[in-house]
Amino acid sequence: MRTQHTQYPLPAFPVYSAAFVGNDKLILGGGGGSSRSGIKNKLRLYEIPSVDKFELISELELDKDEDTPMSMVADGSRIVCGINSSTEQLDKGINQNCRVYKIEKDTFNLTDVASTLRVTRANMEECQKVTAISPGRTLVAAAGTRDLTILSYPTLVPAATPLRAEHDIYDVSFSPTTVVVATTDELLIYVVPTAIAHKSSPAVQQTRSKKQKQKAKAEHLEDLKLIKSVEPPALPGSNGGTSSFRAVRFHPSNSSIAYSVLNTTFPRTRGSKMAPKQGYVCRWDADTWEVSKVRKVGEKGITCFDVSPNGKYVAYGSADHSVGILDANTLAPLLSVLKAHDFPATVLRFNPASNLLVSGSADNTIRAVAVPESLTGTTWTTGSVVLVTLLILLLSILISYAFISA
Repeated sequence: MRTQHTQYPLPAFPVYSAAFVGNDKLILGGGGGSSRSGIKNKLRLYEIPSVDKFELISELELDKDEDTPMSMVADGSRIVCGINSSTEQLDKGINQNCRVYKIEKDTFNLTDVASTLRVTRANMEECQKVTAISPGRTLVAAAGTRDLTILSYPTLVPAATPLRAEHDIYDVSFSPTTVVVATTDELLIYVVPTAIAHKSSPAVQQTRSKKQKQKAKAEHLEDLKLIKSVEPPALPGSNGGTSSFRAVRFHPSNSSIAYSVLNTTFPRTRGSKMAPKQGYVCRWDADTWEVSKVRKVGEKGITCFDVSPNGKYVAYGSADHSVGILDANTLAPLLSVLKAHDFPATVLRFNPASNLLVSGSADNTIRAVAVPESLTGTTWTTGSVVLVTLLILLLSILISYAFISA
């Protein structure tokens, strides 16, 4: 289906994270990272009521040597995001990587911080690449490459012992009773821990790492309780390939449904520079963790993923630079923007009304895509296929009859 979409250039601003704080208010996180590239790391607030309007309202330039905001999630007028501290602070063993900002009068106000990742000059690439919030807004997950911490929210007090995964972590999603961690080789399903209520310290400029250790000892934090682990399922057309998870999300209103992204890599053939990949979206029965539907969406890997707040759509960004939307129930393709960016999309976000999708990329652009109300009705159902088949059969009979009569 065709729909209206517009690309907006953002000079010297590679985009890595995004979150809507209203139907028409979008926050973007981006910049040049901790390297001395000359590109400033910033949080920016934009007004985007439709695909036709995109206006910068305000921005927060981060301190010198602080890292790019690599992940974020919204909670009303607040965002929780991952930003590594400056090199000077890291050398002191301080990393205020998990931060809460409140948007007041269109300005960013830092309200709380927590330290969940140890970063040194030896592992400067480590960052909080996953940030997720629970449905009841009482817990936040902050994950680096292999380290995951579940924090009570908004206090940012640890709710469970930090987890060290065996494989790289790509995503985290909460249901009311479980938290699912998507690692390269498996989905790890844990019992949701109980949030711990503590008053926030007014001195948000000081690290909480020592306080967190003291509180963890006082509260006798328990390990996350593993319910089960789920390996990648058999995927159609993936024989001979190795599949790995890249994202997981629960349906926003039905916790018995979950979605995952898997990329399948095949052995490199002679003469090819890169190993071929295929991207798949799976719909799961989250009670049994059995796959109910699978959709292959392309011959390249999937780089980012989102589920609309109304539960009707799932969106993906592909390494072939395209962005697409699927029906959340059938996984039927609904629309696609073939060349959304010059580089693969790094982030996708629906607005709260689910009528606007925004994708961002390291190519210094975003693309706004209108999501029409009639979008779901454009897909082919089983009944539609049967009806068209019968019409074709009837037409062929009529043509044959006319030919014989002539």
